Formats: sequence, C-alpha cells, structure tokens
Amino acid sequence: MNKNEICVQNETKTKKRKWIFILLIILLALFLTWIGINAYALLTAEDDIYDPEDTRLSSFPADAILVLGAGVRTDGKPSMMLEDRLLTALSLYEDGLCGTVIVSGDHGTEGYDEVNVMKDYLVARGIPSERIFMDHAGFSTYDSLYRATEIFGANRLMIVTQEYHAPRALMIARHLDIESVAVAAPIFTEGVTGYSRMPYYQLRESLARCKDLLFALFRPEPAYLGDPISLAGSGDVTNDREEQAAL
Repeated sequence: MNKNEICVQNETKTKKRKWIFILLIILLALFLTWIGINAYALLTAEDDIYDPEDTRLSSFPADAILVLGAGVRTDGKPSMMLEDRLLTALSLYEDGLCGTVIVSGDHGTEGYDEVNVMKDYLVARGIPSERIFMDHAGFSTYDSLYRATEIFGANRLMIVTQEYHAPRALMIARHLDIESVAVAAPIFTEGVTGYSRMPYYQLRESLARCKDLLFALFRPEPAYLGDPISLAGSGDVTNDREEQAAL
C-alpha cells in the first residue's frame, strides 16, 4: 500500500469517526430531550391528579367532566380501560361535583364509534341524555382538549383518564389556558390489579408527551372544528343517530 492509499484510508476513517460522533451527539440530545419533557410533564402534574373520592374536588368549579376516549371492543362495548373512565365520570356526576359531561373520542368512520358507546353507557346508568355532550372528533388527547374549549367553551375541566395518561392531558390543558384537574380512574373490575400491555402503553405515552408538548406550544388547529356548542343547552344537539333524534 503506497503513501497516497494510506492517506486516503486514514481520511475515510476520520470521516467515519466524525459522523459516528455526530450521530451519538444527536442521539444523546434526543434522549435528554425525551427525559426532560417527561420529567416536566410528570412533575408539573403531580399536584393536579386526584382520586375520585378526594374531597378537594368539591372546591373545583368545573364547567364539564371531560371523559377521554379509549378502545371499544368488537362487540360494541367499552374496553375495560374506557369502562373505568366512564364509571369514574358517573361517580363524579352522582356526587354532584359537576352536572355536565363531555365524552370525546374517535368517531372518524361509521364502523368505529367511541362516543356513542360512551354516551349510551352513561345514559343506561342514569345520567340524562341532555347532560351528555358528544365530541365526535376527539381523535387525540390534544384534539379533545382543544375542542373542549374552542367548540364547547369549557374553560375549567375535570379530565377523566388513567393516572399514566393524566400528566400529558394536564400539560396540554395548561398550555391551552384551560384550568383543569385530572381524576385518575381506578380499576373497577374485581380481582384485576392492572391492564394488559401496560408497559407498551407507558412507553407510547412517554413518546406522545414529546409530540404533544410541541402541539401545545404551537397550537395547531385540529383536523376538524365546527360551530360552537353551548354547554348551557342540551347535549342532545350532538346526537347523530335517528333513534336519538327522535327523543
């Protein structure tokens, strides 16, 4: 190998080391950003996450109880996680903490409908239909909170979700200037102590906090907005099925 070949080889190795170093710096920066955003979300939310039976909730004058959507089973019933949120909202309503409920979830196609499942569940357990407003375009936590204030005019919310999800919801609400507390839904199923796939949910949540902090800072409009709906009126204005319209 001649001198020129050796020089070329050394130069190539130097460039490779340089790019590896730059890549490691980028990965380290991303990792530290991920850690920082998650620490920020968790630390700033810890004082605003309540148990459903916490007596301090009675001093929070909410405009509405916002139930964030979750999965619906193939038989049309709420998943266990969603059912726990609904039962928590029901208990808040029955305790007289707030008389208005917004159920917000994914109803992007005719074949998948979280919000009617949520409303039907609550109506069947005694909440009057006119006190339940459906947000059919709550495709994400960010969309649900943005629409809660922009469409429904809610400036103070009791956000019902699971504890692992609550910090992100509160972070978004804070940056959207919505005064809010989160009510952590317990598991109501007897003998069950946790949800399946929770490690996956927690990992996904840690990444979603990074994405939604950017959304909350720049405040892009959701995919769908629409005309304002007053919470002082009847929730039946959000009904979309023939049998509901006949009520």
